[in-house]
Amino acid sequence: MELAYIPSPSHGVLHLGPIPLRGYAFCIIIGVFLAVWLGNKRWIARGGRTGTVADIAVWAVPFGLVGGRLYHVITDYELYFSEGRDWVDAFKVWQGGLGIWGAIALGALGAWIGCRRRGIPLPAWADAVAPGIAFAQACGRWGNWFNQELYGKPTDVPWALHITSSTDGRVPGYYHPTFLYESLWCVGVGFLVIWADRRFKLGHGRAFALYVAAYCVGRGWIEYMRVDDAHHILGLRLNDWTALVVFLLAVLYFVLSARLRPGREEIVEPGAVEDAAAEGDESASAKDAADDKGEDKTKGKSEGRTEDGGTSEDAGEAGTDGGSVDLGKETVTESAKSSETTASASVTEPGEKPEAEAESESVVRDEAGSAKKG
Repeated sequence: MELAYIPSPSHGVLHLGPIPLRGYAFCIIIGVFLAVWLGNKRWIARGGRTGTVADIAVWAVPFGLVGGRLYHVITDYELYFSEGRDWVDAFKVWQGGLGIWGAIALGALGAWIGCRRRGIPLPAWADAVAPGIAFAQACGRWGNWFNQELYGKPTDVPWALHITSSTDGRVPGYYHPTFLYESLWCVGVGFLVIWADRRFKLGHGRAFALYVAAYCVGRGWIEYMRVDDAHHILGLRLNDWTALVVFLLAVLYFVLSARLRPGREEIVEPGAVEDAAAEGDESASAKDAADDKGEDKTKGKSEGRTEDGGTSEDAGEAGTDGGSVDLGKETVTESAKSSETTASASVTEPGEKPEAEAESESVVRDEAGSAKKG
């Protein structure tokens, strides 16, 4: 009895009214959006325009889907063209069956067409989208989980995948979740490419070559664990041989590119630098205009506008010239001050005599003294 395992969904289709939502297609769509989003951020960081990655993806994604399906149908033709099979099923992509090798090959052709139309180098664009493609594959592999397909050998590990379907020759039981292994491996490959690109400034397609080589290493040992039917050559599954050949080609390209074109492209999209400079000039002009307007407002406030539109200085000059208003104000003010002085002088402490009365008494006393002496 298994105490822990990864359950499989009872079905891979959810119906939203009359609209079927297939888990396999949903995972691929999420992966495409993730790849375009991350690729756009990396492209802008390298000096490209916003939206260029999405424009080229319009060419690359359909070509990639067709290429992936063609590779699957050709390498597993017996599933569609043998006795008792319906060849129309070869067009039912939503039921599963996309070969990554064909998707990358034909997707690159579509990207090349898009790049030529935009006048940008394909290797630079491929470097920008490389980690995003790895993350897209990580999402897409969960579509195999929805379809209960491409699992590994029987196992009793706690993370075993519980297969419940018995269609198309499946045997219910517990198997290695190879879809999960490859999904986690692709996540690791994506982060590896991001780190290496930042650390070594990879350019001219070397980041994409690193992604391809690293993916092939993982695909080799994961493919070896799978138990689904496949063509074998010299005891190895066809996909193992494909992974080996593609790995060698990616490593060869990486080495030759590093020797012939060291460093990274300075310009990845012609005209993008000029556009950025023009936008910077417009922003600077707008800022200067705003600063000038702010200075005018500050100057106006400092001058102190009067109600009739004149400044406080003008008002002062007018008062000096006319003299009627300001002189009147000054006269009233001086009168008020004089009244306050008189009032304050008249107020004495209790028991004290006013200053004038004290002076008169002093004079009387002096005259009396003089009379006595005489």
